[in-house]
Amino acid sequence: MKITKMHGLGNDFIVFFDEGTLELDVTDMAQRLCDRHTGIGADGLVIVMSSEMADVRMRIINSDGSEAEMCGNGIRCFAKYAYDRKIITKDIFTVETLAGIMTPEIIAEDGVAKLVKVNMGKPTFTASAIPMAVEAEKVIDYTIDVDGTSYVVSSVLLGVPHTEVFVDDVKTMPLTVLGPKIEKHPLFPKGTNVNFVQVVNENTVKVRTWERGAGATLACGTGSCSSAVMAHEKGLTGRSVDVELYLGTLHIDYDEDGTVYMTGPAEEVFSLELEGVTC
Repeated sequence: MKITKMHGLGNDFIVFFDEGTLELDVTDMAQRLCDRHTGIGADGLVIVMSSEMADVRMRIINSDGSEAEMCGNGIRCFAKYAYDRKIITKDIFTVETLAGIMTPEIIAEDGVAKLVKVNMGKPTFTASAIPMAVEAEKVIDYTIDVDGTSYVVSSVLLGVPHTEVFVDDVKTMPLTVLGPKIEKHPLFPKGTNVNFVQVVNENTVKVRTWERGAGATLACGTGSCSSAVMAHEKGLTGRSVDVELYLGTLHIDYDEDGTVYMTGPAEEVFSLELEGVTC
C-alpha cells in the first residue's frame, strides 16, 4: 500500500489513493498510523477516491478514527496530491466531501502545485444548523460557563462546526486545557472545533485551534476561514484577512455574496510503501 505524508502549514496527513480495491477499516487504520509514537504520525488520513457527482472524492478520517465532514488544510493536500499525480489534470476541479462539493484551484509552477485556492462555500450562522442547543439566527458573543468561568463565544458552521473565542493574546490561552472543555460543552451536541483568535489589525488575525477529533494542531484551514468570517461579522476586520498560524499564513477572502476563499500551501514530506500491514 503506497502512502504519502503531507502537511498544510504543519497540519499533517497520511494521503493515499483508494481505487476501490482496498478493504479498509479506516477507524483502526487512522488510530494506528496516526499515532506519533508507534505509527507514522499525523492529524488524520486523507483518502482520494472516485466520485459519481464530482471530479474526485475526499474522505477525512481524524486521528481518533472519527470521520470529518471537511478539512481546509486537508483539501489543499488532497488537491496537490491529485494534481501532481495526474489523477486530476485540470487546474480547477470539483471535490465531493461530506460537507458538499468543494472547488480547489491549483496555482502551479512547472507542472507542480505550489498553492491551492479553495472555494470553501458559504458560512451558516443558524444555531440549529451548527448545531447548538440554543435558538438563534446568529450566535455571536454568547456567554458560556466552563468550570465556573464565563467565556464569550461565537459559532459558525463552515464545513464543520467552529467556535471562536476572541482574546488579547493567543499565546496566553491554555489551548489543551480549555479547548477540549469547550469542544465537549453541552451547548454543542455534536462537539465543536475551538479557535482562539487575536485580532492584530483590520487585515490580520492570529489563530490557535483545538480540533474536534484531532486535538491541538499547528493549523486548521476551516478554523482559519471561520475565524476570519467571525472577525468580520463582529466588525473587527475587513473581508480580506491574513491568518497567522504557527508555521505560516493562510489568506482568506470573505466575498460580499458570502462565499469564502482560502489560499495557502501544501507540502509533500515523503512517500513510502507499507509492507505487511493489514488495513
